[in-house]
Amino acid sequence: MMLLAIDHVQLAMPAGGEAAARAFYGDVLGLPETPKPPKLAARGGCWFERGALKIHLGVEADFHPALKAHPGLLVSDLQTLKALLRDGGYVLRDDEPLEGYDRIYVDDPFGNRIELLEPVT
Repeated sequence: MMLLAIDHVQLAMPAGGEAAARAFYGDVLGLPETPKPPKLAARGGCWFERGALKIHLGVEADFHPALKAHPGLLVSDLQTLKALLRDGGYVLRDDEPLEGYDRIYVDDPFGNRIELLEPVT
């Protein structure tokens, strides 16, 4: 047995948050939504996928945002993404510099921490 790769990242969201998830992950981050299998769609939530990048949001009854644990997403043109996030009303946070990357943190609409990293050469 050997682990091969991460298939997807699952983040929690509160019930009824699908429109906010679509606005953030779909409209701002540019990830296309993919239909959930019918049996899973009944639970609510949204899946966003582009190639190997897969972020699934599932409804959690007693929802609490992930304040420390987070996905780190590689991006291109972080400056433009920063502007889109600010225009959407999202607050950006810097952290300690990380050698080889320009990076920021932003919370999704539910308070889940998201790290956005762009390699610098």
